[in-house]
Amino acid sequence: PVSSTLYGARFLTGEIGGSVTHQCFYSIMPANKHDRKYWCKIAGSGVCYTVISTTGYTSKDHAGRVSLKDIPQNGTFMVTMTELKKSDTGTYRCGIGTTNRDLYVNLNLTVLADAGALRPTELIQGELRGSVTVLCPPGDTQGGEKRFWCKLGRTSCALIADTNGYVGKSYQGRIFITPQESSGAFKILINDLKKEDSGLYRCGTGSLSSQNSPRMVALQVTAASTLPKRPKFLSGTVGGSLSWKCHYDPKGNYEKKYLCRWKEASCSLLVDADGFVHESYKGRIQIASSDQENGTYTVVMSHLREEDAGWYWCGAKNGHTEHTSSVKLRIQKENCSSQDPETSTLVKPTLSSSPTTYSTPTQRSITGLMYVIGTVTESTSTLLPTAPPSTFVTSASKIYRKSSSRESHLLPVVLPALILLIFVTTLALVKIKLRKETGK
Repeated sequence: PVSSTLYGARFLTGEIGGSVTHQCFYSIMPANKHDRKYWCKIAGSGVCYTVISTTGYTSKDHAGRVSLKDIPQNGTFMVTMTELKKSDTGTYRCGIGTTNRDLYVNLNLTVLADAGALRPTELIQGELRGSVTVLCPPGDTQGGEKRFWCKLGRTSCALIADTNGYVGKSYQGRIFITPQESSGAFKILINDLKKEDSGLYRCGTGSLSSQNSPRMVALQVTAASTLPKRPKFLSGTVGGSLSWKCHYDPKGNYEKKYLCRWKEASCSLLVDADGFVHESYKGRIQIASSDQENGTYTVVMSHLREEDAGWYWCGAKNGHTEHTSSVKLRIQKENCSSQDPETSTLVKPTLSSSPTTYSTPTQRSITGLMYVIGTVTESTSTLLPTAPPSTFVTSASKIYRKSSSRESHLLPVVLPALILLIFVTTLALVKIKLRKETGK
């Protein structure tokens, strides 16, 4: 049986005498790889008549002008129709299964006298919990119109994010629409990829319904991943410090490594490995160290403020590709740091003299907190003000008094039972002695 999802464009446009290529995307599962792929046209009766399939069948009306190519390793098959006729206009179905009623996606093909320039759908594959970069082509070169990213559904394109500040709930902290370049091109960066992110998308400028240089992208998120599931949150206290490690592929040639602050689908650069530091963060943020061999760099933030709470991105840029990961900082005012059990693990606290520990006479450092985010691993030292003993410790005298109090409650019960046991034992011994004397 077929498995999981199937998706593809809902609309296709071609011109008379020209050709169109349609890509149908499916989950890379063993069942999908080896099952029959088909392309059929729906008649007025509602029956979908096969045009071509991977069994070798091709309809007579389309002989010599239709082809189907399956690429199972990519989870896609392509149908190409050439020498288009006006009569080719209609509703088609690309699908997987032994019949034309199994897993499928419907689409409308319109054949016009002049269809203009057509852009093919680009396939982008990402790893679960990883990140992807989508390059959107030049559009509005003036930079006045909003840029957007939307997901295609059955009837419309649902907005995911735009540069007016809108970000869908499930994409908070993990999508960034970059500023436009001089050509008008821009990028969509997405991290912490989820299975449900797979699908067909569009990026462009202006309104969702406009055709102002829209880019059609099929995003495939692999079910298997080499990236472990990692927490997404760090906790710190006002006046304290945090440090964490950002990871990148040590085999890559990255010309820029950075940390930026995310807000409403944009990300403001705070610090990079070349020495840049944002004016408002000078003296309290730095990339403290870099390990090229293991592909890590350490970010340190000190003198934490309440307004530092929010999303941050680690990034490593290689040409047009950027590998990113995100983390959300939670800044607390309390004297003691309450760790979220779902996002951090507290190891036995010890005083440390490590470089990432910042101490003053009135502060102590609790180390051993390990955080990992996206493609980022954090080793954190959280500064906590020294609390009075009464806050954390119950004195030995209090414990003794509590213990003594419990024992005094037990005496009225234990003492009578003990006396009764002695009495019964004595009585039994007297009886035995009497019997022996009688026997004599």
